Amino acid sequence: MAAALVPLLGACSRDKTSVTFEPRKILAGPTPKNGGSHILTFGDDGITFLLDGAPFQIRSGEMHPARIPREYWRHRIQMAKAMGMNTIAVYVMWNFHETAAGKFDFESDERDVETFMQLCQDEGMWVLLRPGPYICGEWDLGGIPSRLLAHDDIQLRVGSHRDPRFMEAARQYIAELVPRVRPLMSANGGPILLIQIENEYATYGDDVAYLEEIRRAWVDGGITGPFFTDDGVKQLRENRTALDGCAIGLSGPKAHDIDLIREEFPGSTVMGGEVYPGFFTHWGDRKFQGDDSDISRELSDFMRYGLSFSIYVIHGGTSFGFTAGANRDHKTGDYQPDITSYDYFAPIDEQGRAAASFTRYRDLIQAHLSEPLPPVPAAPPTIELAGDHSLRPFLFASLWDNLPAPIATSDAPRPMEMHGQQAGFVLYRHADIGGAGGPLSAGDVHDYATVFVDTEYAGGMTRAKMPRYLAEGLRVVSSTEHVTLPTGGKVLDVLVEGMGRVNYGDDLIDRKGINGDVTVGAKPLREWTTYALPMDAEYITSLRQVCTNPARPGLFFKAALMLDQVGDTFLDMRGWIKGIVWVNGRNRCGWPYRHSASTRH
Repeated sequence: MAAALVPLLGACSRDKTSVTFEPRKILAGPTPKNGGSHILTFGDDGITFLLDGAPFQIRSGEMHPARIPREYWRHRIQMAKAMGMNTIAVYVMWNFHETAAGKFDFESDERDVETFMQLCQDEGMWVLLRPGPYICGEWDLGGIPSRLLAHDDIQLRVGSHRDPRFMEAARQYIAELVPRVRPLMSANGGPILLIQIENEYATYGDDVAYLEEIRRAWVDGGITGPFFTDDGVKQLRENRTALDGCAIGLSGPKAHDIDLIREEFPGSTVMGGEVYPGFFTHWGDRKFQGDDSDISRELSDFMRYGLSFSIYVIHGGTSFGFTAGANRDHKTGDYQPDITSYDYFAPIDEQGRAAASFTRYRDLIQAHLSEPLPPVPAAPPTIELAGDHSLRPFLFASLWDNLPAPIATSDAPRPMEMHGQQAGFVLYRHADIGGAGGPLSAGDVHDYATVFVDTEYAGGMTRAKMPRYLAEGLRVVSSTEHVTLPTGGKVLDVLVEGMGRVNYGDDLIDRKGINGDVTVGAKPLREWTTYALPMDAEYITSLRQVCTNPARPGLFFKAALMLDQVGDTFLDMRGWIKGIVWVNGRNRCGWPYRHSASTRH
């Protein structure tokens, strides 16, 4: 339900954790279903948004259409509304929509963001649009297309004055979005209240001219705002990346942070841009992150004072396919790929069910509203399959019998981006190592390699940490160490899996495959043949049912399941070690090794 705000008496005393604004009463306001033009402007007190001239509290819950099966879009929006939200925050992932250089898809399946936003409007919900070009979001390369990494010296998240190639690509992306976004702006009768300029840029840099150039791309397309930015409190204070005329969203704020920033940036309107109900989880984490989080205090303060906020995320969904990103630990430098579940311990869980926190937060918000919230939608049906319904996979094919034509030959292995490949696996083959054995080292393996000599498995290398018992059993070493090759061999194969590009911080240049020489002993090997294995739908559907060597890792298994009812279910992969699952030809999830973190289902 939309809301307006009426100030009441009762200012609070001021200390480092208190606020200077007053409690407010929240009243009903306009919704995008009212039709006609609606104008959002900023008040003069640093915290008030005005919708059609009346005070308006934005209560937003973030969810990403790319992470939710399209059939469930409306249900998830209704769930957010039932928890007390009046707005949905939406990331648009640039690299999800630009499927090849200059080729955009905004229509198919989960890429149809226009329909998602129209569903928000149908349900009486406003939209905060967060189109990047960089989003972070635990998404591969923060949403930036990996094709840009084909340039050896590319700079990302910079203006034309530093690297015109990045900005030219970003402007082309925004130009593709503009005609889709313009009719959906609230001033044109649509649901979009605000558009974000980039995301958390203060964590990365301080070049305000870059942010201004992003804003100019929208203005040149005829969309003049309103706009907002989003940053952590500490980073914003240090790098001063607020833009004149833009609202300021804060990551992980409490009420006193909003008060602090409105004083430090006079003339701006401040809101809680990302309020975290949980957190994301890396492969190998000992527990599901965020299970001890509780934002009741923050929500209580936001509701009491009528502060605008967005819960990141109210529903996370799943990073399907190869879309999950990764981090680099800022202390150790360790590579930390994200799991495919983006459950986030959000109040609406990965399947779309109300978690325990959902009811707690809904009751808290309802206590401050004058009209009742809509009923909570029923949870999606779940079916449990066992006994005769258990899957019995059979060996279907071998990767080695389904190699495509090679894509390149080169002196040294080159990462997949240099060959135009976005994700999946890449195979590097040396036709004749002349019987050389001993220690094999590969420069900068990104991210998991299996090594074969004359079809025999020799060991593996991993950039991500791996449980010791599994690493020893599989003869897998750190990517900075070496694999011992047997003597007398001829053909050397190094099969490398990319496990998600870094999406946050200063390490965004994260090319997949091998980023340097491969040596046996101290001698670099030359003359490599490269095979692209993107593991996309085209490759999977073209697999030939043949396996000449079932003992060689790199196998595809297949299973069929007959259903007499429709519902959600879950695959239990705890008995498996490493791999990917396709359902009806679509890459739905992956797992790096058993006993890593799993969802709360």
